[in-house]
Amino acid sequence: MINFTVGPVQSSDAVRAIGAEQVPYFRTTEFSELMLENERLVKKFAHTTDDSRVVFMTCSGSGGMETAIMNCLSKQDKALVINGGSFGERFVELLTLHEIPFTEIKLEHGKALKPEHLAPYEGQGYTAFLLQKHETSTGVHYDINLVSDFCKRNHCFLIVDTISTFLCDPFDMAALDAGVMITGSQKALACPPGIAVMALAPSALERIEKTKCCCQYLDLKLALKNQERGQTPWTPAVGVLRQINVRLKEIDAAGGDKAEVERTAQLANYFRNKLKEHNLPFEIISESLSNAVTPLHPTTQSAYEIFIKLKDEYGIWICPNGGDMKDTVFRVGHIGYLMKKDYDQLIDAFLDLKEKKFI
Repeated sequence: MINFTVGPVQSSDAVRAIGAEQVPYFRTTEFSELMLENERLVKKFAHTTDDSRVVFMTCSGSGGMETAIMNCLSKQDKALVINGGSFGERFVELLTLHEIPFTEIKLEHGKALKPEHLAPYEGQGYTAFLLQKHETSTGVHYDINLVSDFCKRNHCFLIVDTISTFLCDPFDMAALDAGVMITGSQKALACPPGIAVMALAPSALERIEKTKCCCQYLDLKLALKNQERGQTPWTPAVGVLRQINVRLKEIDAAGGDKAEVERTAQLANYFRNKLKEHNLPFEIISESLSNAVTPLHPTTQSAYEIFIKLKDEYGIWICPNGGDMKDTVFRVGHIGYLMKKDYDQLIDAFLDLKEKKFI
């Protein structure tokens, strides 16, 4: 199988080799050193301030989203949240569950975030802002600089879900003055799922100290205290954390986050140019594309049926959608251990389906 989904994605040989090993005991100096190295490299690639911190939570990226809300926001906050797809909707659901007062900015699927969307909320006393840097379900890459400028003017605490865009598109946490950055092990880190990575600016650390977290397992006070010595409060996904270490060092050796972003961009552009070259019956639905994924609306066939056909007959995974986008949008990812020859194989499969009049 070739995997063009947006997570879990294909891993390098070195990462997979670690996964084949016995999982070691972790309350050791060796594991602590590995975890501290993981923190150092994430800070480097996210361009945090020196006094920022990184924690590794054993959960999915969605667990990281909930952890940020539970530890950094309270009922005294007044939040703005961008909802342009299923992951924006998840932030809305979490804010509702935890009874954080909020206003939802609802965007149509595929539509970019623009200044006129934010203008009505200037000077209205909002204290926090939550968004996906990249709404993975629709493939829309939001203008994070626009949001950052709004937050600086309005003194809003910024929580950014970069789960599918970290290491795919540029991100400078310090320059943006973001409070929290969330990503996941199974996206561009190209490791198995199981770890949410959270970078925390000093502004977040202050909020965490003042906020009572009503969940012991996801309490960032405990996570931060233990990470000081390179450990976690509870048994973590030890194997995945070891794989993350290998992957971070791979990225560092290959030129760091800038080189990884450029590699991803080259794959994305290669695939998109091939779509045009062969005049395939797909429309790119996003007004603002990330390097991470290409969202496609098939004009002749159900998106889900194309997903099934490629999986069952060609040994290729593309990324389906759910809900009301199940039959209208599929996505092709550009993250993980992929090469141009893999996209040639996908294009050949599309051309074969076109010749057979399936698409």
